[in-house]
Amino acid sequence: MVEKQKSPRSRGRPQVRPDDETRKVIILAAERQFCDLGYETANINVIAQNSGVSTKTLYRLFPTKADLFECVISFRIAEFVLEADEEHLDAVNVKTGLVRLLAAYGHLVLAANTIAIIRLVLAEAERFPEIAATFWERAIERTNATLERWLRAQAALGRLVVDDPHMAAGMLRGMMAMEPQRAVMMGRIGGIDEATIMARAERCAEIFLTGTLPR
Repeated sequence: MVEKQKSPRSRGRPQVRPDDETRKVIILAAERQFCDLGYETANINVIAQNSGVSTKTLYRLFPTKADLFECVISFRIAEFVLEADEEHLDAVNVKTGLVRLLAAYGHLVLAANTIAIIRLVLAEAERFPEIAATFWERAIERTNATLERWLRAQAALGRLVVDDPHMAAGMLRGMMAMEPQRAVMMGRIGGIDEATIMARAERCAEIFLTGTLPR
């Protein structure tokens, strides 16, 4: 009986993970470090190790800790923008569109990781003003702009009467998130579940639309 010859092992280089995939892995590892330890204490070497990359690779993709923190914020905001799905909001009625936007915002800002990041920013902003600036520009201004654009579009179509869409967007964000977010941060409740987020989005939309629908 003739033995089958074993196939020679490939001696080529192992498959290299694409940079986009590597960035995502690093961002998620960094988010865990920032949330658990804070900005100052978060360790780049540990983040690299937890990501399965070298420190050299991490610094190639994120030259500074500030760059990495900015990308952590932008990554979560991108998820909000995707869930909000602005492109298709005009196809639904006003209440449905507003509930969808508020629910997407609630999923973002009432998530445990986001609340941990807010704690971090509040605690360390004085020593690291760049992280406060990043959070304001990448998180607060971008989410407000999404709501503001929708309000302006609805007003232009005659579906809503809103004199100041920028201010109204800020009021909507506060109404949706401030009380439950503070309750978690001050230890009154452990977290916010999906049913609570959806119920709050519905109620906030109803209250807001009571004063803004054309008569």
